[in-house]
Amino acid sequence: QVHLVESGGGLVQAGGSLRLSCAASGRTFSGYYMGWFRQAPGKEREFVGTISWSGGGSYFGDSVRGRFAISRDFAKNTVYLQMNSLKPEDTAVYYCAAGDRYSTRPQAYDYWGQGTQVTVSS
Repeated sequence: QVHLVESGGGLVQAGGSLRLSCAASGRTFSGYYMGWFRQAPGKEREFVGTISWSGGGSYFGDSVRGRFAISRDFAKNTVYLQMNSLKPEDTAVYYCAAGDRYSTRPQAYDYWGQGTQVTVSS
C-alpha cells in the first residue's frame, strides 16, 4: 500500500508559477512510476505528466509540455510538479498517482492522492 498526499495548490495569476508536492509513505516509493493528473469541473481526468521509477525520464501531455516539469526526491519520498506560465485553463484539481508502469492512462495507476486545487486567475 502506498499513501499519497498532495500539497502546494492555491490561487495564482496567469503567467505565474506553482510547485505541487506529493509525499509518499508506505511501500517502497522508488519502485513506482509517478503520474500527475488533473480534473476540471465537468471534465474527465486529464493526464499531465509522468516520471519513471528512476527519475531519469518524464513525459508530458500536449497541453502542458514545455511549461511543466516533474522531479522526484528519493530521500524525501516526494514527487514535485513545477508549473510555470500558468493559464486559466490549467485550473483544476491536481492528483498524483503511483503505478508499476509508464502510462498516460489513469487506469494504469494503483494509488491516488486526495488532490489539491489549483486556480489560475486571468
